[in-house]
Amino acid sequence: MKVLVTNDDGVDSVGLHILARKIEQCGHDVLVVAPNFDASGTGASIGPLGQGEEVIAEQAQIADFGGRAFALNGPPALCVITTHLDAFDLQPDLVVSGINPGLNTGRATLHSGTVSAAMTAQNFGTKGIAVSIDNVGENPPEHWDSAAEYVAKLLPYITIAAAKTTLNLSIPDLPLASIHGLKWARLAPFGSKRSALEVEADGKLSFGLIDTEYAPDEVTDLGLIKNGWAAVSELRGIAAKAPAGSAYGDALTV
Repeated sequence: MKVLVTNDDGVDSVGLHILARKIEQCGHDVLVVAPNFDASGTGASIGPLGQGEEVIAEQAQIADFGGRAFALNGPPALCVITTHLDAFDLQPDLVVSGINPGLNTGRATLHSGTVSAAMTAQNFGTKGIAVSIDNVGENPPEHWDSAAEYVAKLLPYITIAAAKTTLNLSIPDLPLASIHGLKWARLAPFGSKRSALEVEADGKLSFGLIDTEYAPDEVTDLGLIKNGWAAVSELRGIAAKAPAGSAYGDALTV
């Protein structure tokens, strides 16, 4: 397969490099296009681009990687879009986004640049995998290779999956042999973190993330990870839904 690898942590991220090398080792043609800055939390944003705005892509270096790599002055969704618009002479069969340090679980996936890169690929009819690994506090993950190995395990599945299939893969930060296996998961009501807002003494607002204080159901992505399983969920893009008792084209009296 022709595979685009991207992320939202930037082109110099350890997780991105490990992921690109692993997919290349699996025998695929890998192109890396990732932001030249930390674009965490950008969701599906394509940046403050106006008509005629310049998009800059510069070559990047990844050790022990034989493919091409570029740093783009835009968020991950823009990396996916520009690749599909033939900026890098490769039309991907698959977009793999990650490895994100910190879980993208539950409904918080809406805000994840990592997940949104894979969802943007879906708009082009391309399959996608978003992958994240748990971490403790502000400490970086220790077992990046475990996440990369589970991506490799999923590649045969995604190869024969239907067009537009998008998977969100979440991995506990454990040695590969200590992970019980992989299970399908529904999204938890919350992510592993939640938003917090404080009003400073001078009246300024301070935004941050704090740990979610609830016990997740065992069959949710977050619940499975807390119990030592890798979790995968299939995600669907934006779609309209007619209200109960109505059909598209019906008049709405207001």
